[in-house]
Amino acid sequence: MGTLGSLRRKAVATAAAAGALALVVGCSSDDDSVTGGGKEDGKTTITMGLYGVMGIKETGLLEQYEKENPDVDIKAEIAGDEQTYYTALQTRLAGGKGLKDIQGIEIGRAKEITETQADKFADFSKVSGTDHFLPWKESQISTADGKVLGLGTDIGPMAVCYRRDYFEKAGLPTDREEVAKLWAGGWKQYVEVGRTFKKGFKGDDVAYMDAASGLFNAMVYGYPEQYYNDKGELIHDKNPAVKEAWNLAADAAEDELTAELRQFQPGWDPGLANGTFATAVCPAWMLSHISEKAGEANKGKWDVAKAPKGANWGGSFLGVIEQSPVKEEAQKLVAWLTAPEQQAHIFKEIGNIPSSLQALDNPDVKNAKSEYFSDAPIGQIFGAAAQEIPDKQILGRKDGAIKDLFSQGLSLIEQQETARDEAWKTTTGRVEKAVG
Repeated sequence: MGTLGSLRRKAVATAAAAGALALVVGCSSDDDSVTGGGKEDGKTTITMGLYGVMGIKETGLLEQYEKENPDVDIKAEIAGDEQTYYTALQTRLAGGKGLKDIQGIEIGRAKEITETQADKFADFSKVSGTDHFLPWKESQISTADGKVLGLGTDIGPMAVCYRRDYFEKAGLPTDREEVAKLWAGGWKQYVEVGRTFKKGFKGDDVAYMDAASGLFNAMVYGYPEQYYNDKGELIHDKNPAVKEAWNLAADAAEDELTAELRQFQPGWDPGLANGTFATAVCPAWMLSHISEKAGEANKGKWDVAKAPKGANWGGSFLGVIEQSPVKEEAQKLVAWLTAPEQQAHIFKEIGNIPSSLQALDNPDVKNAKSEYFSDAPIGQIFGAAAQEIPDKQILGRKDGAIKDLFSQGLSLIEQQETARDEAWKTTTGRVEKAVG
């Protein structure tokens, strides 16, 4: 297959612009109907609520579906910020109006949806042609009684994105396979490489990694249990995996190995553009953002290496509202959009890793390279990483909110020099308050 090029960068810009419009228009809608779709004069209108760069609209799939189904008209709104999008979705679900026929669901919200909003979403368990997903992906959006409330789009297998030029300047290997060997023993070795980098790098002020929170997330998501156990009990302050990740991330912060940033927060994008850090833990979907924000000036300077341990960070689903007047047509559209061929197409255009086993085996996916990231074989790297993700992924109702709170807690150490024990106490207290 070809390399990922200008369309991916255009997709990010398009989504940002559309997101701004959606936040002004879509999220403040006073629509009194349950959903915005319907049938009229032989035409079926299906509405969609999406966020970020899911690749569904940006890669031309909606236009293709309309061309193949001339009696269908699809209207999609895209919010750039998932947090704002989900807040609006919760409000609309509670009020029972203003919903789209199809709603995007981020992985951190899946458990809350299955436990508290299952009656609001249609069941996909008996929809034909939907048996091609990774087993753990489907389980994340399934209820205890077997309902499947959505179909998977992408997943977030991990790698490490690194600056070849900075590694060379620090006296470290630059070949991606040699770089991967540096931290093959685990995340502690990744941090130890940072100490070597700091000693060897001479010249401009460049941090080894962007954010302690990125390291923390990568470690936590490598375990089946994270913030909740399989009984649904909150274990954020008892799980050894969380404490281990916290302490190693705190080590990196206290040793001044980070650029004291938070991913996707103010300062991170300029950090990419200005080259203020040498590595970032990067799930597959992050590559499009890095290439967009780092810009053409840094093309070929970045590369991708295997992560110390397999993990999944991120991924989404498409669900259909139970009361949609076009429920069957919307389910048919979702099944088509998440079919192996369409998932492979999205990957080919913008790099989102498929959640379909069949799509992962597609030559266009397996043989993909990224021109921006020094022709890194991203299909092989992320495809292999997807196979290392733990089969059991235990999610909780407030996973997304808890992740954000831990990121904020690590920022206390990075930016305010708060002692790690004090920052831990503050963070766990905030989690307990937020979860209630």
